[in-house]
Amino acid sequence: MAWIYLFVAGFLEISWAIGLKYSEGFTKPLPSVITIILMLFSFVFLSQSLKTIPVGTGYAIWTGIGAVGTGILGIILFNEPKDFARILCLLLIVAGIVGLKILSIK
Repeated sequence: MAWIYLFVAGFLEISWAIGLKYSEGFTKPLPSVITIILMLFSFVFLSQSLKTIPVGTGYAIWTGIGAVGTGILGIILFNEPKDFARILCLLLIVAGIVGLKILSIK
């Protein structure tokens, strides 16, 4: 169950990171409130996962999911650069996430 919590926390991190863009520096009330709620839930799920998963592994995977997901959505939603080097770096983060998950299987 801890891994499910961690992946939910990671996807919530993607959501609030994108929400930061839409809140425009917390100047737009509705996107700002939604972003803060998503942040809180992301931290709740992360904290639940860390009851079982080692903190270094959990935190690295949480931030990795957030970084990759936010990077992909930045390309899709905000027309951010999609050059080879950027995609390669995102794939390296995914490889690190997979590696940490594999190495943490007991």
